[in-house]
Amino acid sequence: MSNNPFSKPRLPPEQVQKYNIEGFLIYQNEVLRPEKFAGLKTHFEELLANLPEGQRPESMDVPHFTDPALFEWLFADEALDLVEPILGPDIALFSSHFICKPKGDGRRVPWHEDSSYWKEMISPMEVATLWLAIDPSTKINGCMHVVPHTHNTGRKGFSDYDPVDTTKNIFPTEITKSQRDESRAVACELQPNQASIHDGRIIHGSEPNTSSIRRCGYTMRYMSSATKLSEQAREYHKIYLARGRDLANQSYADPAESYDQFLEHRHKIGKKGH
Repeated sequence: MSNNPFSKPRLPPEQVQKYNIEGFLIYQNEVLRPEKFAGLKTHFEELLANLPEGQRPESMDVPHFTDPALFEWLFADEALDLVEPILGPDIALFSSHFICKPKGDGRRVPWHEDSSYWKEMISPMEVATLWLAIDPSTKINGCMHVVPHTHNTGRKGFSDYDPVDTTKNIFPTEITKSQRDESRAVACELQPNQASIHDGRIIHGSEPNTSSIRRCGYTMRYMSSATKLSEQAREYHKIYLARGRDLANQSYADPAESYDQFLEHRHKIGKKGH
């Protein structure tokens, strides 16, 4: 590979193999060019400053539905070049989510599989999430932990869940304790503009942020355009063709359009988070 971190392919074969075996990868080079990352951080700070009163900063789900400016980063070659070695050249944007844990009282993310939220939405269950660090993300301020290999062993993304305290946790349920092994978890510690990439079926979670340092990441979720969005999901969710061809003969949303009423419908039917 070239010494230039932005040259293609951005992931060598051995890193792709590691991702496929373990279900995740920590990428410690710059994801976006510095000026582009600075633009994203500035844009996020503006969004955060204008959150509706009472809305937690952890819950900034699918912001691109009503903020087309985010496609400058979601469709950036630097991001797509990172996931193309995993997904192939025909890529759809599945979703995105700012998960911002404020300092002092940032809520815990219970152990979960993203696939458990998406099982009625897409098939096959093949999503690569690029978790881009906006702030430093360390053990001190509640970085993400993943349990390697759980994407293709055991229940393969479909564990059983129990209720948890929603005043302390971002999501209302957590994988049943007997079906997770936290002792094998790996901390995904990142500096700003670094990222982890994880399979949609892997078990992961994070501790609360009780530190004096904010922790924010932007989850940019991609899938092959061969992955099909269900008709049921089309009532509350939209996907976008990010690169290449449509391989599933399905329609895509317009990245230049804002879908305010669509987001309102998601909230009305209780589709929140992930």
